[in-house]
Amino acid sequence: MLNTSDKNLALELVRGTEAAVMASGRWLGRGDKNEVDRAAVEALRYMLNTVSMRGVVVIGEGEKDEAPMLFNGEALGTGEGPELDIAVDPIDGTTLMAKGLTGAISVVAAADRGSMFSPEDLFYMDKIVTGPEAADFIDIEAPVQVNIRRVAKAKNKSPEDVTVVMLNRPRNDEIRKEIQSIGARMRLIPDGDISGALTTCWRDAYSADLLLGSGGSPEAVITACAVKCLGGNMQCRPYFRNEEDESKAKARGLDRSTVLTIDDLVKGDNVFFAATGASTGDLLKGVSYRGDHIRTWSLCMRGKSGTVRYIEAIHSLKKLNRLNTVIDYSPKHPDA
Repeated sequence: MLNTSDKNLALELVRGTEAAVMASGRWLGRGDKNEVDRAAVEALRYMLNTVSMRGVVVIGEGEKDEAPMLFNGEALGTGEGPELDIAVDPIDGTTLMAKGLTGAISVVAAADRGSMFSPEDLFYMDKIVTGPEAADFIDIEAPVQVNIRRVAKAKNKSPEDVTVVMLNRPRNDEIRKEIQSIGARMRLIPDGDISGALTTCWRDAYSADLLLGSGGSPEAVITACAVKCLGGNMQCRPYFRNEEDESKAKARGLDRSTVLTIDDLVKGDNVFFAATGASTGDLLKGVSYRGDHIRTWSLCMRGKSGTVRYIEAIHSLKKLNRLNTVIDYSPKHPDA
């Protein structure tokens, strides 16, 4: 088990997310999501392999034969130090980046080995997320309107003042109608529900009160790591696209009524989370290129202490390129 009194691993992980956005940010708005992902993956892998840990990717991007993605089961780190489960999303919102839209981030989470839920063939989950003030009052089995009223009461506001964030997907249309019927505010996001979920734990002008709707299962586990650090709460249920999804889940003992709590998604509070903004959004500013230097905005969190650090970093382009030959931070000129 990791001795948290010795080291805050999040301060190491954030070097990986910084590298991922600096390498991939040159592709902002250029229409190629594969290049966004490739650049982010290569940079993130390189930096995480410099961390003193024996990490195994539990939440990654497929199997080994789909390289260069960070694949499930891949070993990360120097091979010395704590044994950890690693969850990565090199860019949460590759489509946002490719289209030049806001809200893309790079995220990494770590926890003790064996503590993270592995989605395997469970691709989607229904989710409910809220921050510390209403953490004890949400119930994914309760109707949408009941949850909105409970959150409103916990926050001493009316249901009409509650803001719900949700992925803009046809599968969430019924939930959208229920939200509208009670008169709550709603913010639809095109992608990036990790970032969307975390805004429920913030107290600022861009925060939300509740996240609802279905989204990716890997993102659910990463979100749970961050929400646990922030003192919020999260619950999920399997969402099946078809009979094949349902059959595979049943073989694991999961059905439509299975409720996965935040502790099912990640056990204990020995959790670390790091994120860096790729394109400016509600959570973080995006990476900025200033000629001879690059500027990044990140946050890193530790579950044991509940500490949240915001990091604004200035990176010398010349020195970065001198330090290694693996990550290319230089401008990406289009083919002639």
